[in-house]
Amino acid sequence: MISETKLQLIDPSTLKDWTEKQQVQLIDVREPGEYAAEHIPGAKLVPLSQFQAEKVDFPPHRQIVLYCQSGKRSHQAAQKLMTAGFSEFAQLQGGITAWKQLNYPTKINKNAPISLMRQVQIVAGSLVFTGTILGAFVSPWFLILSGFVGAGLVFAGVSNTCAMGMLLAKLPYNQRVQ
Repeated sequence: MISETKLQLIDPSTLKDWTEKQQVQLIDVREPGEYAAEHIPGAKLVPLSQFQAEKVDFPPHRQIVLYCQSGKRSHQAAQKLMTAGFSEFAQLQGGITAWKQLNYPTKINKNAPISLMRQVQIVAGSLVFTGTILGAFVSPWFLILSGFVGAGLVFAGVSNTCAMGMLLAKLPYNQRVQ
């Protein structure tokens, strides 16, 4: 675990100042579909799922800043960098969410796939609906499908990990960056 005193956290205002002065290399550690939908201009995509500290390019005279949606995944990426011996980087406190709350610019792609959360809701809802209909009209054994999906959603909420979301993120249309 990283000591919070070692990890440099910066606020969106500081990051905006650094980007305007071209003193920063932004690294977005979200997944390709999220990056494709919206990201901070000039950010380079290095998804946490493929993040390797030794492959991060540290350009001279520029500060590396990691960010994600809220800060959780960029903190995990920061842990990987610290474990590999790197220390000259920062993390955007609050992620792109905090950046957007101050109405700072983002690059939006209207043709990007819908968010993973919405995809999970569509698939889970479809499975529950199908299991319920088949359970009512074909065999009560189909209700196990609805129960299984419900249990998965409870586990996802408790553990803050979503297996269905991780599987959906691997689909080809969620891997497109543009």
